[in-house]
Amino acid sequence: MWSSLPSFVAVYPETLLVVVASVMALVDRWITRKAVFTWATIVTALLALALVFLTQGTTFGHAYAADQYGVFFKTIFLLVLFLVALLAPGYNQLLGINFGEFYALLMYAVTGMMLMASTRDLILLYLGLELMSLSVYVLVGLLYAELRSLEGAMKYFLLGSFASAFLLLAMAFLYGLTGTTNIEAIAKALLAANLSANKALFLSAALFVVAFAFKVALVPFHMWSPDAYEGAPTSVTAFMSVGPKAAGFAAMGRVFLIALAAAKTEWTQLLVPLAVLTMFTGAVLAVVQTNIKRLLAYSSITHAGYAVLGIIAGTKEGMAATMLYLFLYAFMNIGAFSVIVLMRRRNFLGENIFDYQGLSKTHPTVALLLLIFLFSLTGIPPTAGFIGKFFVFRAAFEAGHTALVILAVLASAIAAYPYLRIVMLMYMKPPEKEVEISLNPYIFAGLMFAVTGVLLFGVYPGPVIDFARACCTGFLP
Repeated sequence: MWSSLPSFVAVYPETLLVVVASVMALVDRWITRKAVFTWATIVTALLALALVFLTQGTTFGHAYAADQYGVFFKTIFLLVLFLVALLAPGYNQLLGINFGEFYALLMYAVTGMMLMASTRDLILLYLGLELMSLSVYVLVGLLYAELRSLEGAMKYFLLGSFASAFLLLAMAFLYGLTGTTNIEAIAKALLAANLSANKALFLSAALFVVAFAFKVALVPFHMWSPDAYEGAPTSVTAFMSVGPKAAGFAAMGRVFLIALAAAKTEWTQLLVPLAVLTMFTGAVLAVVQTNIKRLLAYSSITHAGYAVLGIIAGTKEGMAATMLYLFLYAFMNIGAFSVIVLMRRRNFLGENIFDYQGLSKTHPTVALLLLIFLFSLTGIPPTAGFIGKFFVFRAAFEAGHTALVILAVLASAIAAYPYLRIVMLMYMKPPEKEVEISLNPYIFAGLMFAVTGVLLFGVYPGPVIDFARACCTGFLP
């Protein structure tokens, strides 16, 4: 009897996160020392990361696989959880955010992301996506006393629900064509039946594109992003700017490059114009923003356009480049949001770009850190951002998308302006007011970790790109 039960070895990291998150939610009201939750989250993230590298195999009838592809993305998710746990304590205490609820929701969201990264079945993909999405919806609306937080959460929830409906419809068409929801079985059935010209397959691919475009904020399905980024607590914005986006790309890799490999021409034709629109719309709209959280929201949209180039390439090198890009993006984007968290005071938001005017004269170290993160987001060497762009652009170029790469370079030139504008304000304008900044040990550690990643992988990216390539070996047919 016991031999017929599924093995849970492959889901040990996810089980750890769910158990710790559930305990946190239950005991929160009786724990007065909130630092306990911060340390519990940090330790859990590190233990889960160790388990990710130690566990392997499949479970639930081969619907879930602890394979190398999943290992890479789970590393990103747990890295994001670790960094956000470091930047959040002082900020959350200032705004009165419930620590147990906050960290529990973070871990539930990360669990959903990990399910999306390792799933081999569309049903489990949907369950992981919903677990992630529902947790993030609540996180965005944690500041429920503020209208903009509720507005951002409501927009995110409504548009996310549409995305889920599109995903279910796409899955239904694909199941009708193949009679299975297993991703690898779908790929074999489509090739065996020679359904590459089937209109229902094209419609399914189009619906998948729409569903994932919502999740990773590709234009014109990006409309929730600026309001959700601005309205959410900044610690949540830092989390959602990297984690859910990386999970969306992990799912896109499995669905487009494996299940829908037979329809590659069709979904590529859909993704190419979306990538161009995304890169230019995000870059142009970021230029006119004065709220730095909205600016980084449009920046995040632009970076999603860059990352999707690796998917469009449709090769192992392209997928590895996208994975590398998302890994490096975690350091620079969460680092930038950490500086915004530093600026927050009880009666001072620190969200207007003019709040950073003259920062190099009043707080030179903080200004230097923000300068490094902004240069990395711009793609200036020798930062990690340059390395990420170089590899995704090269992968798309080698796959024959020369015009797309040229357009991406032009979009990068436009996208540089808002970042350099903030640098100009920090270093070339006198301060209008003194901003009080105090570094607590947690956020200091997070900033040092982030800036080390940006600089180290900017000059020595070899191990990460080799790891990404190794994780793609055996993943693509």
